Amino acid sequence: MTGRVLITGGAGFIGFHLAKRLAKEGYEICLADNYSRGALDPSLQRLTDKNSVRLVEVDLLDAEQTLRLGAEYSIIFHLAAIIGVRHVLQRPYDVLAQNVKILDNVIVLARHQRKMSRLFFASTSEVYAGTLKYFSLEVPTPETTPLAVTALESPRTSYMLSKIMGEAMLHQSGLPFTIFRPHNVYGPRMGMAHVIPEQLRNAFGAEENSVVPIHSPTHKRAFCYVDDAVEMLRRMILESKTIGQTLNLGTEDPEVTIREVVETCIAVVGKSLRLEDRPDTEGSPVRRAPNMERLSELIHFRAEVSLREGIDRTWHWYRDNVFMSGGISAQ
Repeated sequence: MTGRVLITGGAGFIGFHLAKRLAKEGYEICLADNYSRGALDPSLQRLTDKNSVRLVEVDLLDAEQTLRLGAEYSIIFHLAAIIGVRHVLQRPYDVLAQNVKILDNVIVLARHQRKMSRLFFASTSEVYAGTLKYFSLEVPTPETTPLAVTALESPRTSYMLSKIMGEAMLHQSGLPFTIFRPHNVYGPRMGMAHVIPEQLRNAFGAEENSVVPIHSPTHKRAFCYVDDAVEMLRRMILESKTIGQTLNLGTEDPEVTIREVVETCIAVVGKSLRLEDRPDTEGSPVRRAPNMERLSELIHFRAEVSLREGIDRTWHWYRDNVFMSGGISAQ
């Protein structure tokens, strides 16, 4: 199955890697972005040099601009959103209101498509935050977990709530959809405001035998390399049983501590450094790992890239494209 694919937020991290893979499969790709998170870096420029991938600058808050993207897409991946701790804390109303408005415009666009088979919506693992705070949260966490909302007056609630609202909108839209909840997906070109590229940068810039601080050292995560996440999304396109489903995206094992992640980053960089534990980051969950049974049963695939291999691939990309060259990456 091939066709025309629209990826909103396509200049960003997952959108870039998804477009790169789907282009190899014969899909025609349109990346729609306003560059608030994505970056027009050499990697993206090389990708859009291909005849099958084009990049369109668009403000998805503008309903007319959004509709001008066209009506010939068979698949839409909606990845665009206001995200990031800085925005959530400083602009909580915008995060909540604009994420919902953007999705509403994309749903209207989807209804105008002549032959659309699916609208994919990127939700977030943050939808489980309220359940974790107020109730007992099963880890690895299944998609059937009842969702609770954190305090409405808290700025941090805005992003999570915008995604819960988005999931509800998809269920009521009347469109063929799949909702996916990414968990700790990492890899080349993901931006610096994430634990693995941040720790690689710290190790790269540190003097031999110097001290590297670790916040939340005993907290555990299950990390998924981006190529595995993209393969899951590709298989979701091909499997009709994923229509109407809400699915975790990631890997449930191994769960590793943040200390182990930092140790692996240092080993990959190849330096001798001393680790110093620091306090836990406020709001950081002690454990986060998705239960992947439902998705693996539907698409017959589980993540294959080990943490060490994934960090090694990520290190080489950041070393060559950012740390040594002073280049930029998506957010």
